[in-house]
Amino acid sequence: MGSRLVERAVPWGLGGVLVGVPLIAISIFFVLPFIGMIHRGLWPEGGLDIGPAVETLTSSRTRSVLWFTAYSAAIATAGAVVLGIPAAYCCYRLRFPGRDLVRTLALVPFVLPTVVVGVAFSRLYADGGALAWLGSEQGPVAIVTAMVFMNVGVVMRTVGSAWASLDVRRGQAAAALGASPAQVWWTVTLPALAPVVAAAASVVFLFCATSFGIVLILGGLRYANIESEIYQLTTQELDLGSAAALSLLQLLLIVALLALVGRVRRQRVDHVVAPARTPTRRDLPLLAVGAATLVFLALPVVSLVAASLRRDGSWSFGNYRALSGTGGNTLVVPVTRALANSLGIALEATAMALCLGAMVAYVVSRRPADRRLARLVTVFDGVFMLPLGVSAVTVGFGFLITLDRPPLDLRTSSVLIPIAQAMVALPLVVRTVAPVWRGIDDRQRQAAASLGAGGWRVFATVDLAIGWRPLLAAAGFCFAVSLGEFGATSFLARSDHPTLPVVIYRLLGHPGVDNFGMAMAASAVLAAATAGTIVLVERLRVGALGAFG
Repeated sequence: MGSRLVERAVPWGLGGVLVGVPLIAISIFFVLPFIGMIHRGLWPEGGLDIGPAVETLTSSRTRSVLWFTAYSAAIATAGAVVLGIPAAYCCYRLRFPGRDLVRTLALVPFVLPTVVVGVAFSRLYADGGALAWLGSEQGPVAIVTAMVFMNVGVVMRTVGSAWASLDVRRGQAAAALGASPAQVWWTVTLPALAPVVAAAASVVFLFCATSFGIVLILGGLRYANIESEIYQLTTQELDLGSAAALSLLQLLLIVALLALVGRVRRQRVDHVVAPARTPTRRDLPLLAVGAATLVFLALPVVSLVAASLRRDGSWSFGNYRALSGTGGNTLVVPVTRALANSLGIALEATAMALCLGAMVAYVVSRRPADRRLARLVTVFDGVFMLPLGVSAVTVGFGFLITLDRPPLDLRTSSVLIPIAQAMVALPLVVRTVAPVWRGIDDRQRQAAASLGAGGWRVFATVDLAIGWRPLLAAAGFCFAVSLGEFGATSFLARSDHPTLPVVIYRLLGHPGVDNFGMAMAASAVLAAATAGTIVLVERLRVGALGAFG
Protein backbone atom coordinates (compact mmCIF):
# COMPACT_ATOMS: atom_id res chain seq x y z
CA MET A 1 0.00 0.00 0.00
CA GLY A 2 2.88 2.37 0.83
CA SER A 3 4.25 2.33 -2.69
CA ARG A 4 0.79 3.16 -4.07
CA LEU A 5 0.78 6.48 -2.26
CA VAL A 6 3.31 7.83 -4.75
CA GLU A 7 3.18 8.05 -8.50
CA ARG A 8 4.47 5.39 -10.92
CA ALA A 9 7.41 7.68 -11.79
CA VAL A 10 8.95 6.60 -8.46
CA PRO A 11 10.96 3.35 -8.73
CA TRP A 12 9.17 0.28 -7.37
CA GLY A 13 10.12 -0.26 -3.76
CA LEU A 14 11.10 3.34 -3.22
CA GLY A 15 7.49 4.26 -2.45
CA GLY A 16 7.50 1.82 0.45
CA VAL A 17 10.75 3.32 1.74
CA LEU A 18 9.41 6.89 1.47
CA VAL A 19 6.35 5.94 3.49
CA GLY A 20 7.80 3.31 5.81
CA VAL A 21 11.01 4.95 7.04
CA PRO A 22 9.35 8.19 8.28
CA LEU A 23 6.49 6.21 9.86
CA ILE A 24 8.92 3.96 11.72
CA ALA A 25 10.95 6.97 12.87
CA ILE A 26 7.99 8.96 14.18
CA SER A 27 6.51 5.85 15.80
CA ILE A 28 9.71 5.12 17.75
CA PHE A 29 10.86 8.64 18.51
CA PHE A 30 7.57 10.47 18.96
CA VAL A 31 4.56 8.21 19.44
CA LEU A 32 6.37 5.76 21.74
CA PRO A 33 7.76 8.45 24.10
CA PHE A 34 4.38 10.19 24.22
CA ILE A 35 2.54 6.96 25.02
CA GLY A 36 5.25 6.07 27.54
CA MET A 37 4.74 9.36 29.35
CA ILE A 38 0.96 8.90 29.37
CA HIS A 39 1.28 5.28 30.54
CA ARG A 40 3.65 6.20 33.37
CA GLY A 41 1.27 8.92 34.50
CA LEU A 42 -2.05 7.07 34.25
CA TRP A 43 -0.83 3.54 35.07
CA PRO A 44 1.61 4.32 37.90
CA GLU A 45 1.43 0.93 39.65
CA GLY A 46 0.57 -1.26 36.69
CA GLY A 47 -3.14 -0.47 36.90
CA LEU A 48 -5.21 2.37 35.54
CA ASP A 49 -5.53 5.23 38.03
CA ILE A 50 -7.25 8.28 36.58
CA GLY A 51 -7.99 9.83 39.95
CA PRO A 52 -5.05 12.28 39.89
CA ALA A 53 -5.80 13.12 36.24
CA VAL A 54 -9.46 13.89 36.93
CA GLU A 55 -8.53 15.89 40.01
CA THR A 56 -6.02 17.88 37.97
CA LEU A 57 -8.38 18.61 35.09
CA THR A 58 -11.13 19.81 37.44
CA SER A 59 -8.90 21.84 39.75
CA SER A 60 -8.97 25.60 39.97
CA ARG A 61 -5.26 25.65 39.15
CA THR A 62 -5.87 23.93 35.79
CA ARG A 63 -8.74 26.28 34.99
CA SER A 64 -6.43 29.19 35.72
CA VAL A 65 -3.67 27.71 33.50
CA LEU A 66 -6.10 27.08 30.64
CA TRP A 67 -7.56 30.56 30.93
CA PHE A 68 -4.12 32.17 30.95
CA THR A 69 -3.02 30.06 27.97
CA ALA A 70 -6.11 31.07 25.98
CA TYR A 71 -6.27 34.76 26.76
CA SER A 72 -2.52 35.44 26.54
CA ALA A 73 -2.38 33.67 23.16
CA ALA A 74 -5.51 35.48 21.94
CA ILE A 75 -4.24 38.94 22.95
CA ALA A 76 -0.79 38.24 21.51
CA THR A 77 -2.35 37.02 18.26
CA ALA A 78 -4.44 40.17 17.99
CA GLY A 79 -1.36 42.30 18.62
CA ALA A 80 0.68 40.44 16.01
CA VAL A 81 -2.11 40.87 13.43
CA VAL A 82 -2.57 44.58 14.19
CA LEU A 83 1.14 45.25 13.77
CA GLY A 84 1.77 42.67 11.07
CA ILE A 85 -0.80 43.86 8.51
CA PRO A 86 0.58 47.42 8.19
CA ALA A 87 4.09 45.97 8.09
CA ALA A 88 2.99 43.59 5.32
CA TYR A 89 1.60 46.49 3.31
CA CYS A 90 4.76 48.54 3.67
CA CYS A 91 7.17 45.69 2.90
CA TYR A 92 5.24 44.00 0.08
CA ARG A 93 3.11 46.68 -1.59
CA LEU A 94 5.50 49.62 -1.36
CA ARG A 95 8.99 50.04 -2.77
CA PHE A 96 11.71 51.76 -0.73
CA PRO A 97 15.49 51.40 -0.20
CA GLY A 98 16.44 48.52 2.07
CA ARG A 99 13.06 46.79 1.77
CA ASP A 100 14.60 43.31 1.45
CA LEU A 101 16.75 43.87 4.52
CA VAL A 102 13.70 44.99 6.52
CA ARG A 103 11.81 41.84 5.47
CA THR A 104 14.69 39.69 6.66
CA LEU A 105 15.13 41.46 9.99
CA ALA A 106 11.40 41.20 10.71
CA LEU A 107 11.68 37.40 10.45
CA VAL A 108 14.58 37.09 12.88
CA PRO A 109 12.45 37.22 16.07
CA PHE A 110 10.48 34.15 14.94
CA VAL A 111 13.55 31.90 15.04
CA LEU A 112 15.17 33.42 18.13
CA PRO A 113 15.31 30.88 20.97
CA THR A 114 12.45 31.46 23.41
CA VAL A 115 14.95 31.47 26.26
CA VAL A 116 16.77 34.37 24.60
CA VAL A 117 13.51 36.24 24.02
CA GLY A 118 12.56 35.74 27.67
CA VAL A 119 15.92 37.09 28.81
CA ALA A 120 15.70 40.07 26.46
CA PHE A 121 12.24 41.09 27.65
CA SER A 122 13.15 40.61 31.28
CA ARG A 123 15.77 43.29 30.69
CA LEU A 124 13.28 45.60 28.97
CA TYR A 125 10.85 45.39 31.89
CA ALA A 126 13.44 45.48 34.67
CA ASP A 127 14.13 48.68 36.58
CA GLY A 128 15.75 51.11 34.19
CA GLY A 129 14.58 49.19 31.11
CA ALA A 130 12.89 50.88 28.16
CA LEU A 131 9.51 49.29 28.99
CA ALA A 132 9.71 49.34 32.79
CA TRP A 133 6.80 51.81 32.86
CA LEU A 134 4.46 49.12 31.45
CA GLY A 135 4.80 46.74 34.37
CA SER A 136 7.10 44.32 36.15
CA GLU A 137 9.57 42.04 34.39
CA GLN A 138 7.40 39.01 35.24
CA GLY A 139 3.71 38.98 34.39
CA PRO A 140 1.11 38.94 31.61
CA VAL A 141 2.21 42.21 29.99
CA ALA A 142 5.79 41.03 29.53
CA ILE A 143 4.66 37.60 28.30
CA VAL A 144 2.17 38.96 25.76
CA THR A 145 4.54 41.56 24.33
CA ALA A 146 7.25 38.91 23.99
CA MET A 147 4.81 36.66 22.09
CA VAL A 148 3.85 39.56 19.81
CA PHE A 149 7.55 40.25 19.22
CA MET A 150 8.17 36.68 18.06
CA ASN A 151 5.15 36.40 15.75
CA VAL A 152 4.79 39.74 13.95
CA GLY A 153 7.07 38.37 11.23
CA VAL A 154 4.78 35.37 10.69
CA VAL A 155 1.82 37.65 9.97
CA MET A 156 3.89 40.01 7.86
CA ARG A 157 5.31 37.21 5.69
CA THR A 158 2.07 35.24 5.29
CA VAL A 159 -0.19 38.21 4.58
CA GLY A 160 2.45 40.15 2.64
CA SER A 161 3.15 37.30 0.22
CA ALA A 162 -0.56 37.12 -0.64
CA TRP A 163 -0.96 40.90 -0.75
CA ALA A 164 1.93 41.26 -3.20
CA SER A 165 0.09 39.10 -5.72
CA LEU A 166 -3.48 40.20 -4.99
CA ASP A 167 -5.59 41.17 -7.99
CA VAL A 168 -5.60 44.96 -7.68
CA ARG A 169 -8.06 45.55 -10.51
CA ARG A 170 -11.07 45.28 -8.21
CA GLY A 171 -9.71 47.94 -5.91
CA GLN A 172 -8.91 50.15 -8.86
CA ALA A 173 -12.45 49.72 -10.17
CA ALA A 174 -13.91 50.63 -6.78
CA ALA A 175 -11.69 53.73 -6.61
CA ALA A 176 -12.74 54.73 -10.13
CA LEU A 177 -16.36 54.59 -8.95
CA GLY A 178 -15.60 57.08 -6.16
CA ALA A 179 -14.66 54.82 -3.23
CA SER A 180 -12.20 56.33 -0.77
CA PRO A 181 -9.00 54.41 0.16
CA ALA A 182 -10.65 53.37 3.44
CA GLN A 183 -13.72 52.09 1.61
CA VAL A 184 -11.54 50.15 -0.85
CA TRP A 185 -9.75 48.56 2.10
CA TRP A 186 -12.89 47.52 3.99
CA THR A 187 -15.00 46.44 1.03
CA VAL A 188 -12.44 44.98 -1.41
CA THR A 189 -8.95 44.35 -0.05
CA LEU A 190 -9.74 43.01 3.42
CA PRO A 191 -12.40 40.52 2.22
CA ALA A 192 -9.94 39.25 -0.39
CA LEU A 193 -7.19 38.82 2.21
CA ALA A 194 -9.48 37.47 4.94
CA PRO A 195 -8.60 33.77 4.38
CA VAL A 196 -4.88 34.52 4.56
CA VAL A 197 -5.25 36.73 7.64
CA ALA A 198 -7.32 34.03 9.34
CA ALA A 199 -4.72 31.39 8.50
CA ALA A 200 -1.89 33.57 9.82
CA ALA A 201 -3.82 34.32 13.02
CA SER A 202 -4.51 30.61 13.56
CA VAL A 203 -0.84 29.73 13.20
CA VAL A 204 0.24 32.56 15.51
CA PHE A 205 -2.29 31.46 18.14
CA LEU A 206 -0.84 27.95 17.91
CA PHE A 207 2.70 29.22 18.43
CA CYS A 208 1.65 31.44 21.34
CA ALA A 209 -0.40 28.74 23.07
CA THR A 210 2.56 26.33 22.99
CA SER A 211 5.20 28.89 23.97
CA PHE A 212 7.47 27.50 26.67
CA GLY A 213 10.67 29.41 27.35
CA ILE A 214 8.97 32.81 27.34
CA VAL A 215 6.38 31.84 29.95
CA LEU A 216 8.90 29.90 32.02
CA ILE A 217 11.20 32.93 32.36
CA LEU A 218 8.65 35.77 32.39
CA GLY A 219 5.77 34.02 34.18
CA GLY A 220 7.45 33.61 37.54
CA LEU A 221 5.66 31.40 40.06
CA ARG A 222 2.23 32.89 39.44
CA TYR A 223 1.67 32.66 35.68
CA ALA A 224 1.89 29.47 33.64
CA ASN A 225 0.49 28.12 30.40
CA ILE A 226 -0.09 24.43 29.66
CA GLU A 227 3.45 23.94 28.40
CA SER A 228 5.23 25.43 31.40
CA GLU A 229 2.76 23.79 33.81
CA ILE A 230 3.65 20.36 32.40
CA TYR A 231 7.31 21.20 32.95
CA GLN A 232 6.73 22.25 36.57
CA LEU A 233 4.60 19.17 37.33
CA THR A 234 7.23 16.87 35.83
CA THR A 235 10.44 18.39 37.17
CA GLN A 236 9.47 20.09 40.43
CA GLU A 237 6.53 18.07 41.76
CA LEU A 238 7.14 14.71 40.02
CA ASP A 239 3.37 14.54 39.49
CA LEU A 240 3.32 12.47 36.31
CA GLY A 241 -0.41 11.76 36.51
CA SER A 242 -1.28 15.44 36.33
CA ALA A 243 1.37 16.09 33.67
CA ALA A 244 -0.02 13.23 31.56
CA ALA A 245 -3.56 14.58 31.85
CA LEU A 246 -2.46 18.03 30.72
CA SER A 247 -0.43 16.52 27.86
CA LEU A 248 -3.48 14.68 26.57
CA LEU A 249 -5.62 17.78 26.90
CA GLN A 250 -3.04 19.85 25.04
CA LEU A 251 -2.84 17.27 22.25
CA LEU A 252 -6.62 17.31 21.74
CA LEU A 253 -6.77 21.12 21.72
CA ILE A 254 -3.84 21.57 19.34
CA VAL A 255 -5.03 18.83 16.95
CA ALA A 256 -8.38 20.62 16.76
CA LEU A 257 -6.57 23.88 16.07
CA LEU A 258 -4.39 22.23 13.40
CA ALA A 259 -7.54 20.92 11.73
CA LEU A 260 -8.90 24.47 11.71
CA VAL A 261 -5.64 25.78 10.25
CA GLY A 262 -5.79 23.13 7.54
CA ARG A 263 -9.37 24.04 6.66
CA VAL A 264 -8.58 27.76 6.49
CA ARG A 265 -5.40 27.13 4.52
CA ARG A 266 -7.34 25.37 1.77
CA GLN A 267 -9.13 28.62 0.95
CA ARG A 268 -7.44 30.26 -2.01
CA VAL A 269 -6.92 33.89 -2.94
CA ASP A 270 -7.33 34.85 -6.59
CA HIS A 271 -4.34 36.90 -7.56
CA VAL A 272 -2.55 38.67 -10.35
CA VAL A 273 1.03 39.78 -9.79
CA ALA A 274 1.13 43.53 -9.19
CA PRO A 275 4.44 45.42 -8.88
CA ALA A 276 5.20 47.40 -5.75
CA ARG A 277 4.87 51.16 -6.04
CA THR A 278 6.60 54.19 -4.63
CA PRO A 279 5.03 55.48 -1.39
CA THR A 280 2.81 58.57 -1.55
CA ARG A 281 1.66 61.03 1.09
CA ARG A 282 -1.40 58.96 1.93
CA ASP A 283 0.92 56.05 2.86
CA LEU A 284 2.63 58.04 5.60
CA PRO A 285 0.41 56.79 8.49
CA LEU A 286 1.03 53.16 7.58
CA LEU A 287 4.73 53.83 7.10
CA ALA A 288 4.80 55.37 10.59
CA VAL A 289 3.15 52.24 12.04
CA GLY A 290 5.63 50.07 10.15
CA ALA A 291 8.56 52.11 11.46
CA ALA A 292 7.21 51.86 15.03
CA THR A 293 6.92 48.09 14.57
CA LEU A 294 10.56 47.90 13.53
CA VAL A 295 11.58 49.90 16.59
CA PHE A 296 9.55 47.51 18.76
CA LEU A 297 11.30 44.53 17.15
CA ALA A 298 14.72 46.09 17.62
CA LEU A 299 14.31 47.14 21.26
CA PRO A 300 14.70 43.71 22.92
CA VAL A 301 17.75 42.84 20.83
CA VAL A 302 19.43 46.20 21.50
CA SER A 303 18.64 45.89 25.21
CA LEU A 304 20.11 42.39 25.33
CA VAL A 305 23.32 43.40 23.55
CA ALA A 306 23.69 46.46 25.78
CA ALA A 307 23.29 44.32 28.93
CA SER A 308 25.87 41.85 27.63
CA LEU A 309 28.41 44.69 27.24
CA ARG A 310 27.99 46.04 30.79
CA ARG A 311 30.26 44.62 33.49
CA ASP A 312 31.15 46.19 36.83
CA GLY A 313 29.33 49.37 35.88
CA SER A 314 31.30 50.01 32.70
CA TRP A 315 31.28 49.04 29.04
CA SER A 316 33.52 46.10 28.21
CA PHE A 317 33.70 42.64 26.65
CA GLY A 318 34.27 41.08 30.05
CA ASN A 319 31.08 39.05 29.96
CA TYR A 320 32.12 37.54 26.63
CA ARG A 321 35.60 36.72 27.88
CA ALA A 322 34.01 35.03 30.88
CA LEU A 323 32.23 32.58 28.56
CA SER A 324 35.43 30.53 28.47
CA GLY A 325 34.88 29.82 32.18
CA THR A 326 32.24 27.96 34.19
CA GLY A 327 30.75 30.80 36.24
CA GLY A 328 32.24 29.61 39.49
CA ASN A 329 30.59 26.33 40.45
CA THR A 330 27.44 26.93 38.43
CA LEU A 331 28.47 24.94 35.32
CA VAL A 332 30.46 21.78 34.76
CA VAL A 333 31.85 22.87 31.38
CA PRO A 334 32.60 26.33 29.92
CA VAL A 335 29.89 28.17 28.02
CA THR A 336 32.00 27.99 24.88
CA ARG A 337 31.84 24.19 25.10
CA ALA A 338 28.06 24.41 25.35
CA LEU A 339 28.01 26.55 22.20
CA ALA A 340 30.08 23.96 20.35
CA ASN A 341 27.70 21.26 21.60
CA SER A 342 24.70 23.23 20.34
CA LEU A 343 26.22 23.73 16.88
CA GLY A 344 27.12 20.06 16.52
CA ILE A 345 23.74 18.84 17.78
CA ALA A 346 21.92 21.28 15.50
CA LEU A 347 23.82 19.97 12.46
CA GLU A 348 22.91 16.38 13.32
CA ALA A 349 19.27 17.26 14.01
CA THR A 350 19.05 19.21 10.76
CA ALA A 351 20.38 16.28 8.73
CA MET A 352 17.85 13.91 10.33
CA ALA A 353 14.89 16.27 9.97
CA LEU A 354 15.79 17.11 6.39
CA CYS A 355 16.04 13.46 5.30
CA LEU A 356 12.78 12.43 6.97
CA GLY A 357 10.98 15.65 6.04
CA ALA A 358 11.97 15.38 2.38
CA MET A 359 10.54 11.84 2.24
CA VAL A 360 7.28 12.96 3.81
CA ALA A 361 7.07 16.07 1.63
CA TYR A 362 7.55 14.02 -1.52
CA VAL A 363 4.74 11.63 -0.56
CA VAL A 364 2.23 14.31 0.48
CA SER A 365 2.97 16.33 -2.66
CA ARG A 366 1.61 13.49 -4.80
CA ARG A 367 -1.95 13.77 -6.12
CA PRO A 368 -3.47 10.25 -6.30
CA ALA A 369 -6.56 10.04 -8.50
CA ASP A 370 -8.10 7.45 -6.18
CA ARG A 371 -10.06 9.17 -3.39
CA ARG A 372 -9.11 6.56 -0.81
CA LEU A 373 -5.43 7.03 -1.55
CA ALA A 374 -5.89 10.79 -1.45
CA ARG A 375 -7.40 10.47 2.03
CA LEU A 376 -4.49 8.26 3.09
CA VAL A 377 -2.06 10.92 1.90
CA THR A 378 -3.96 13.52 3.94
CA VAL A 379 -3.80 11.32 7.04
CA PHE A 380 -0.10 10.65 6.40
CA ASP A 381 0.50 14.40 6.23
CA GLY A 382 -1.43 14.99 9.46
CA VAL A 383 0.60 12.39 11.36
CA PHE A 384 3.77 14.39 10.85
CA MET A 385 2.14 17.58 12.07
CA LEU A 386 1.49 15.97 15.48
CA PRO A 387 4.79 17.18 17.00
CA LEU A 388 3.27 20.68 16.86
CA GLY A 389 0.47 19.48 19.15
CA VAL A 390 2.46 17.73 21.87
CA SER A 391 4.54 19.42 24.51
CA ALA A 392 8.26 19.12 23.80
CA VAL A 393 8.59 18.66 27.57
CA THR A 394 6.39 15.56 27.34
CA VAL A 395 8.43 14.16 24.48
CA GLY A 396 11.72 14.84 26.25
CA PHE A 397 10.64 13.15 29.47
CA GLY A 398 9.09 10.35 27.42
CA PHE A 399 12.49 9.71 25.84
CA LEU A 400 13.99 9.12 29.27
CA ILE A 401 11.38 6.61 30.41
CA THR A 402 10.92 4.66 27.17
CA LEU A 403 14.29 4.60 25.42
CA ASP A 404 16.10 3.13 28.41
CA ARG A 405 16.23 -0.59 27.63
CA PRO A 406 17.55 -2.80 24.78
CA PRO A 407 17.26 -2.68 21.84
CA LEU A 408 16.62 1.07 22.24
CA ASP A 409 18.76 1.92 25.25
CA LEU A 410 19.66 5.48 24.24
CA ARG A 411 19.59 7.34 27.56
CA THR A 412 23.35 7.75 27.57
CA SER A 413 23.70 8.09 23.80
CA SER A 414 24.83 11.38 22.28
CA VAL A 415 22.30 10.91 19.46
CA LEU A 416 19.28 11.26 21.77
CA ILE A 417 19.14 15.08 21.76
CA PRO A 418 19.53 15.42 17.96
CA ILE A 419 16.71 12.91 17.48
CA ALA A 420 14.42 14.85 19.83
CA GLN A 421 15.22 18.14 18.11
CA ALA A 422 14.70 16.54 14.69
CA MET A 423 11.18 15.51 15.72
CA VAL A 424 10.46 19.10 16.76
CA ALA A 425 11.75 20.50 13.43
CA LEU A 426 10.21 17.83 11.19
CA PRO A 427 6.87 19.63 10.55
CA LEU A 428 8.76 22.73 9.42
CA VAL A 429 10.56 20.77 6.69
CA VAL A 430 7.33 19.24 5.42
CA ARG A 431 5.50 22.56 5.34
CA THR A 432 8.40 24.28 3.57
CA VAL A 433 9.09 21.73 0.83
CA ALA A 434 5.74 20.01 0.15
CA PRO A 435 3.95 23.08 -1.35
CA VAL A 436 6.81 23.57 -3.83
CA TRP A 437 6.79 19.96 -5.01
CA ARG A 438 3.00 19.97 -5.07
CA GLY A 439 3.11 22.90 -7.48
CA ILE A 440 5.24 21.08 -10.07
CA ASP A 441 3.36 20.37 -13.29
CA ASP A 442 3.21 16.57 -13.75
CA ARG A 443 3.74 17.07 -17.45
CA GLN A 444 7.36 17.96 -16.71
CA ARG A 445 7.89 14.54 -15.13
CA GLN A 446 6.01 12.84 -17.95
CA ALA A 447 8.14 14.62 -20.55
CA ALA A 448 11.34 13.53 -18.82
CA ALA A 449 10.09 9.94 -18.60
CA SER A 450 9.05 9.94 -22.26
CA LEU A 451 12.63 10.87 -23.17
CA GLY A 452 13.85 7.73 -21.46
CA ALA A 453 14.67 9.01 -17.97
CA GLY A 454 14.20 6.48 -15.21
CA GLY A 455 12.53 7.25 -11.89
CA TRP A 456 15.72 8.48 -10.23
CA ARG A 457 16.65 10.58 -13.24
CA VAL A 458 13.16 12.13 -13.31
CA PHE A 459 13.47 13.00 -9.62
CA ALA A 460 16.94 14.52 -10.08
CA THR A 461 16.15 16.55 -13.20
CA VAL A 462 12.67 17.77 -12.22
CA ASP A 463 11.86 17.54 -8.50
CA LEU A 464 15.33 18.09 -7.10
CA ALA A 465 16.17 20.80 -9.64
CA ILE A 466 13.09 22.76 -8.56
CA GLY A 467 13.16 21.84 -4.88
CA TRP A 468 16.81 22.36 -3.92
CA ARG A 469 16.23 25.94 -2.78
CA PRO A 470 13.31 25.05 -0.49
CA LEU A 471 15.36 22.12 0.85
CA LEU A 472 18.25 24.46 1.70
CA ALA A 473 15.82 26.92 3.26
CA ALA A 474 14.26 24.12 5.33
CA ALA A 475 17.74 23.08 6.45
CA GLY A 476 18.47 26.64 7.59
CA PHE A 477 15.24 26.92 9.54
CA CYS A 478 15.79 23.50 11.12
CA PHE A 479 19.28 24.54 12.17
CA ALA A 480 17.98 27.75 13.77
CA VAL A 481 15.13 25.94 15.55
CA SER A 482 17.47 23.23 16.83
CA LEU A 483 19.95 25.79 18.14
CA GLY A 484 17.29 27.31 20.36
CA GLU A 485 15.28 24.19 21.31
CA PHE A 486 14.86 24.05 25.07
CA GLY A 487 11.77 22.04 26.03
CA ALA A 488 12.89 18.50 25.22
CA THR A 489 16.59 19.30 25.55
CA SER A 490 16.17 20.49 29.14
CA PHE A 491 15.40 16.87 30.13
CA LEU A 492 17.95 15.15 27.93
CA ALA A 493 21.09 17.31 28.23
CA ARG A 494 23.68 15.99 30.66
CA SER A 495 25.50 18.45 32.91
CA ASP A 496 28.78 17.60 31.17
CA HIS A 497 27.29 17.96 27.68
CA PRO A 498 24.75 20.82 27.84
CA THR A 499 23.44 22.98 25.03
CA LEU A 500 23.62 26.76 25.11
CA PRO A 501 19.91 27.37 25.94
CA VAL A 502 20.20 24.97 28.88
CA VAL A 503 23.34 26.76 30.11
CA ILE A 504 21.61 30.15 29.86
CA TYR A 505 18.70 28.91 31.96
CA ARG A 506 21.08 27.45 34.56
CA LEU A 507 23.04 30.70 34.78
CA LEU A 508 19.82 32.66 35.31
CA GLY A 509 18.80 30.22 38.04
CA HIS A 510 21.92 30.98 40.09
CA PRO A 511 22.06 34.55 41.42
CA GLY A 512 25.16 36.62 41.01
CA VAL A 513 26.37 39.52 38.90
CA ASP A 514 28.91 37.37 37.05
CA ASN A 515 26.39 34.64 36.21
CA PHE A 516 23.89 37.23 35.02
CA GLY A 517 26.48 38.91 32.79
CA MET A 518 27.49 35.55 31.32
CA ALA A 519 23.83 34.73 30.66
CA MET A 520 23.41 38.02 28.79
CA ALA A 521 26.53 37.40 26.70
CA ALA A 522 25.56 33.80 25.97
CA SER A 523 22.07 34.94 24.95
CA ALA A 524 23.54 37.54 22.59
CA VAL A 525 25.81 34.91 21.00
CA LEU A 526 22.88 32.52 20.54
CA ALA A 527 20.75 35.31 19.07
CA ALA A 528 23.52 36.22 16.64
CA ALA A 529 23.89 32.60 15.52
CA THR A 530 20.18 32.14 14.83
CA ALA A 531 19.85 35.57 13.21
CA GLY A 532 22.82 34.85 10.94
CA THR A 533 21.20 31.58 9.92
CA ILE A 534 17.89 33.21 9.01
CA VAL A 535 19.68 35.91 7.00
CA LEU A 536 21.37 33.19 4.94
CA VAL A 537 18.03 31.43 4.47
CA GLU A 538 16.36 34.61 3.29
CA ARG A 539 18.97 35.02 0.57
CA LEU A 540 17.38 31.93 -1.01
CA ARG A 541 14.15 33.93 -1.46
CA VAL A 542 12.00 31.09 -0.16
CA GLY A 543 8.81 31.89 1.80
CA ALA A 544 9.11 29.09 4.35
CA LEU A 545 6.83 30.72 6.88
CA GLY A 546 4.18 31.28 4.29
CA ALA A 547 3.76 27.54 3.99
CA PHE A 548 2.14 27.45 7.40
CA GLY A 549 -0.46 29.91 6.26
